Amino acid sequence: MSTKNLYNDEAKKKIKNLAEDIDFAMLATALGTKPISAIPMSTKKVDEDGNIWFLSGKNSDHNTDIAKDDAAQLFYSDPGSMEFLSVYGNVKIISDKAILEELYGKTDDNWFDGVDDPNLSALKFVPSDAFYWDTKNNKSVTLFKMGVGAITGNQPDIGEQGELKV
Repeated sequence: MSTKNLYNDEAKKKIKNLAEDIDFAMLATALGTKPISAIPMSTKKVDEDGNIWFLSGKNSDHNTDIAKDDAAQLFYSDPGSMEFLSVYGNVKIISDKAILEELYGKTDDNWFDGVDDPNLSALKFVPSDAFYWDTKNNKSVTLFKMGVGAITGNQPDIGEQGELKV
């Protein structure tokens, strides 16, 4: 696997592509506690600055954690396409009505009573460090190349990995 570190606009673009492709992430909060608190979240959007947006309940445990300490980490994983992303940063709880309306979709009715639900908030995740693993091929081809590499002793070029500095 080759290493390709990306910076600024390239890093933001890579974060956007992977986060939107994979969609669901585990949001880890209360990073100083054991065990950390981690919950699945659906990515609503990644803006032009590389910030990752989610919807969340104001009274949720993770919002409570964020109010105490805004440091958090996201873990995206798509084993089917062999794409992975780990993002560390800070989270801001947003209650701006225009942002909530922009992010809210019909499927969010499963968790909230519409965009006017008083418990609705948005989370703006601001990345500071990230690391990615991204294969060049689908899972079958990657696994085949890994198998050939194990038999021949040659290390196959199966993809890229690297740091993302926003």
